[in-house]
Amino acid sequence: MNKQEQLDSEKSDLYKLRHTAEHILHQAVKELYPDIQLAMGPATDEGFYFDFDNKPEGKAEIQISELDFPKIEKRMKKIVERNLPVTRHEISVTEARELFKDNPYKLEWVAQIEAKGEIVTIYWTGKPGEAGAMVDLCAGPHLDSTGKVKHFKLLSVAGAYWRGSEKNKMLTRIYGTAFFTAEELDAFVKMKQEAKDRDHRKLGKELDLFTFSDLVGPGLPLWTPRGTLMRNILNDFVWELRKARGYDRVEIPHITKKDLYVVSGHWDKFGEELFSMKTREGHHFVMKPMNCPHHTQIFARKPHSYKEMPQRYANTTMVYRDEQTGELSGLSRVRAITQDDAHVFCRLSQFKEEVLKIWDIVDEFYKAVGFKLTVRLSLSDHKKPENYMGIKADWDMAENALREIAKERGVVAVEALGEAAFYGPKLDFMANDSLGREWQVATIQLDMNMPKSFDLSCTNEKGEKEQIVMLHAAIMGSIERYMSILIEHFAGKFPTWLAPVQAKVLPVSDKYIDFAKKVVFQLAEAGVRVELDDRAERLQAKIRDAQMDKVPYMLVVGEKEASDNTVAVRKLDTREQNVISVAEFSTKILKEINEKSL
Repeated sequence: MNKQEQLDSEKSDLYKLRHTAEHILHQAVKELYPDIQLAMGPATDEGFYFDFDNKPEGKAEIQISELDFPKIEKRMKKIVERNLPVTRHEISVTEARELFKDNPYKLEWVAQIEAKGEIVTIYWTGKPGEAGAMVDLCAGPHLDSTGKVKHFKLLSVAGAYWRGSEKNKMLTRIYGTAFFTAEELDAFVKMKQEAKDRDHRKLGKELDLFTFSDLVGPGLPLWTPRGTLMRNILNDFVWELRKARGYDRVEIPHITKKDLYVVSGHWDKFGEELFSMKTREGHHFVMKPMNCPHHTQIFARKPHSYKEMPQRYANTTMVYRDEQTGELSGLSRVRAITQDDAHVFCRLSQFKEEVLKIWDIVDEFYKAVGFKLTVRLSLSDHKKPENYMGIKADWDMAENALREIAKERGVVAVEALGEAAFYGPKLDFMANDSLGREWQVATIQLDMNMPKSFDLSCTNEKGEKEQIVMLHAAIMGSIERYMSILIEHFAGKFPTWLAPVQAKVLPVSDKYIDFAKKVVFQLAEAGVRVELDDRAERLQAKIRDAQMDKVPYMLVVGEKEASDNTVAVRKLDTREQNVISVAEFSTKILKEINEKSL
């Protein structure tokens, strides 16, 4: 069973287990703190969480911290031991309003359910109406008994705005997880601790890669020289691969008239998520949330012959999304997103070859960082046609074409219904990091609809106007998000080709600084990113600091090295030192860099 089926499907037993554990959590908290108010909480791909209002109107504030977890877990175990039945019931909107009349959060959900014309469902834990039973507004599904939830753990507590909007009240969110076996739970807890140690927000600060400023605002990372260097190395690598396959660079402005997105369809779908502004002359402009509509206008600047096709545009640039503050998270979820974007405008007969070229780029790029990829074919959900542009025949053709390309490539693509972009299906490339977590990274999207919206065409061999198709491709996707994945995957110990500082020269005393400077000059001239630590510190302190900075190579120089024109090479995470000539080390490290060795 793949991750999506295992964790996201409402039919999966694991989902039911975690959803049931979430209800046990809020029942335990309510029993321990009767005045606390229940908001909401779902099962997630890693466990579950629940939001509590710990300061309901007219009540004293209830403080909950991780120090309270043993007490809460003890109460949860008692609820499990009681083996209470968990049952689903359908009720009317009127009954729901009466049942939850003292809970504004539930009443808000009831109003939303009523507006959608959906059925109101509740779940009772215990026999309905009896003492010790608990009821909650919930779509389910759940296991049929609390007794089946034996292996769980509370993980953390945090503040969270109701519905993720900073305009709403701040609630207390408790995170937890549950598994069917103790072994699975133990392995997960160990992985979470490792993930905590590798957290890109922590390492990014320690390694001085990026920062945030309250004056600039949340979700808007600022990149330091070292972080900027890494971004540029990665982006240059992508460009190197694209340039070899006939791409041209283009540039576009960061704002546009609203009209562009009305034509493209983005305004109807995402208008509320865009940063928009009115000019002094009353014109409506928006910050671009994506680049494809701008690129269509570069293509549309003049007529194109079939002999000029395909046209391949590459553009690394920022896009902007008005994400809710509560949803922002380090580099993983930001408001200013740098995309290594590309769009191919081609004839229908050419798109297969172009998809395969992009696939080659993806494979070569991810080989250099050691990620093994799987492929997800993201399809439309024809039961919800309102979510997509265009006609079913075009969608069927595009989806079948990508399916056949994956088959020809010898890849079994996992099909994901409802994951397509609104304008076309996608091949999404999924990578597992060193902790076994799955991330969506690169993407190739086949779009037959936007070219129609903008009437993009070429003149064919017969002199006739021919509708073209469009490919959207990103290798890293969001560079911010990709950097967060890389930082955590390598725990900050980047391969030499990617490390901001590849070698650090450490003189054992001030007497050898002049020789150390010569070593730095020789290596820098050869193209190595090298620094000199000439502080008046003991050698062990310099080594420790270089290790803290996760520099791949430390080069110790003293009397013998200065007289022999050598360096004592010490690799990160080792105690051994190998004395070699400066020229030999230069040759060795440059080979490692050029081959992008891991």
